[in-house]
Amino acid sequence: MDFRLGERSELFRKEVTEFLDEVLTPEVLERCHRTGVNHDPAFSQAVREKGWLALGWPVEHGGQGRDPIEVLAYSEETQRRNAPVYGISTTMMVASVINQVGTEAQKAEILPRAFRADVVIALGFTEPENGSDAAAAATRAVRDGAGWRITGSKMFTTNAHIADYVFMLARTDPDVPKHQGLTTFLLPLDQEGVEVNAVHTISGERTNVTFYNDVYVDDAWRIGEVNGGWRVMSVAFASEHSASFSGEQARLLDAFTAWARTTTREDGAAKTADSAVAERMGRTVTELEVSRLLARRGAWYKATGARELHSRGPMSKLFSTERLQTQADATLQLIGPDALRAWGDPTTLEGGTIEHMVRHAKGTTIYAGTSEIQRNIIAQHALGLPRG
Repeated sequence: MDFRLGERSELFRKEVTEFLDEVLTPEVLERCHRTGVNHDPAFSQAVREKGWLALGWPVEHGGQGRDPIEVLAYSEETQRRNAPVYGISTTMMVASVINQVGTEAQKAEILPRAFRADVVIALGFTEPENGSDAAAAATRAVRDGAGWRITGSKMFTTNAHIADYVFMLARTDPDVPKHQGLTTFLLPLDQEGVEVNAVHTISGERTNVTFYNDVYVDDAWRIGEVNGGWRVMSVAFASEHSASFSGEQARLLDAFTAWARTTTREDGAAKTADSAVAERMGRTVTELEVSRLLARRGAWYKATGARELHSRGPMSKLFSTERLQTQADATLQLIGPDALRAWGDPTTLEGGTIEHMVRHAKGTTIYAGTSEIQRNIIAQHALGLPRG
């Protein structure tokens, strides 16, 4: 196995970096920081113009046919630069689900808009009372003529306040085992009875709690079979649970390294001469390299269609996020209170990146499947253990 990206992938990474240098302006970053919204329409349109909205999709389906290693290179660089790609990611994830299991009418309605970057789709999986157990969804969908009445609530529906739709999981049969009574819907958020309330996270992100009070949705917006929602969700979760956060680790390391090289001790030497700083930098570089190797192994398995991807992807996500938390905490301990100077403070360190990463890292073991979920998947698929 060759763990290098390869010439083609390295050239593409360079192209992505040059693109971000051009379009990821201070104004875009300022707007995202100020609003807490990880989506920017102008940036999304720039990505569209490059043809990068669906990098890994087959060419015949509107994508670029990029291999998983190239897709990983794009993901690592956009993470490293804190580019506002979350809205693109959720929208294209749902578009991919529709492309695979949706009706022809759903494809005709959603896919062209997704490829024009003029639609935003939020995710409605988590519920206030059920945490990360998506299969325990209590939001109900009850038949009403040619459609359904949906009642319930969803937590962490990020971008719902600017989205056109929410891709949600609802319980359509409460009398069968929980995984068997679920159905997925693409619910238009302009329907009467939808309420979106802001929730601000420790990282400064604007997410939402959404309420659905007897909301009517036509059956045409049902994705997949009635009570077949968990099978549809497995298509969506396949990409989410294999996400690596190595790009986030690189962003923290970049900021930490810049601080260490430009900050001096009392004797005038750079902080890099401090043994504790050097030890932490060495450990962080090593852990970042392991995260990258795990991510590339997952991409290789995906490219070859190997079954091992079911556990290798979660290994990458689990390791990279838990190491990121450790690295952020250790960086804070080394730098001290100065590291807590936030974005907007003229004395902030490295543009506020270090302070933001200290807060942001806390949530990464929850995003895209909690560490507990990742460990369960690894136990089941790598070790053959029963479902917990």
